[in-house]
Amino acid sequence: MKHLLCFLALWIICQKNICAQESKKNTVNRFADFTLTGGSSEGSASVSYVYNWRLGKKRKIEVGLGLRLTSYIGTKKDFITAPARLARSTSVPFLVVFAAQEEQNFDTLVVQRPLTFSTNATINLGYNFNKRFYGGFNIDLIGLTLGRNTSGVFKSNGTTTTEPKAKPSAFNLLLTGDNDLGSLNSEFFLKYKLSSRLNIKAVYQFLFVEYKTTTLSQIAPDGTTVNRFRNKSNQFGVGISYFL
Repeated sequence: MKHLLCFLALWIICQKNICAQESKKNTVNRFADFTLTGGSSEGSASVSYVYNWRLGKKRKIEVGLGLRLTSYIGTKKDFITAPARLARSTSVPFLVVFAAQEEQNFDTLVVQRPLTFSTNATINLGYNFNKRFYGGFNIDLIGLTLGRNTSGVFKSNGTTTTEPKAKPSAFNLLLTGDNDLGSLNSEFFLKYKLSSRLNIKAVYQFLFVEYKTTTLSQIAPDGTTVNRFRNKSNQFGVGISYFL
C-alpha cells in the first residue's frame, strides 16, 4: 500500500510539472535567430535572442523583447547629414517619418570602409498564420556600437575634403525616423517551419548606420556645426531560427 501511495504521489507531481511546462509553452515563445542580408556594395549579419509572450484566445499574436548583435560592412558608402532638424521638414516624433527631405541641407560623407558591430535591445511582434507560416517585425531600441575608424571624403557646398578618421557613433537610441541616434536594425520577415525546432526565414531589412567626422564639420544654415552622418540601407536576406 505504501508503495502504491508513493507511486501515486510521484505521478501527480509529474503530471503537474508536465502541465506547467505545457502551459508555459503555450504562452511563451523563445528562439534564436541568425540572419544574413546583402545590398549594393554592402552586407550585414545578425544574431539575436527573442522572448515573446503569446497573446489572444488562440495564442496567434506574439509580443516580446530581445537582444541583437548586428555587424555591417560596406565599401565607399554615402552617409548624409543625420540630424532630423536639417534632414526633414519637421522633426516631430512619428511625423518625421512622413516629412519631406530637405536635400538642400544635405552634406555627404563618403565612408571608404565602414565596419560596425552594434548590440541593441529589441522589441518584437509576430503572428502565427498557421502551423507552418509565421510572420513579424522587429526593431532595435537602445544599445551601443563599436567599429572601424576609416578615412572618408567629405562633400560640402561643392567642395571635397578628405576626412582622415571617420568613426562610428557609439550610442544608439530609437526616437523614430531621422530623430534616431546611432546604428539601428529593423526587419520584416516571414518564416517557414521545417521542424518543431527549426525555421527558415526571408527578410527585408532597413538598417541605419551612423558615422561621425573627427576633424571636419558641416556648417548648417542656422550656423551650428554637424558631425553626424547616416547611411540608410535597404537589404534583403535569409535566416534561420532555432526554437528553445
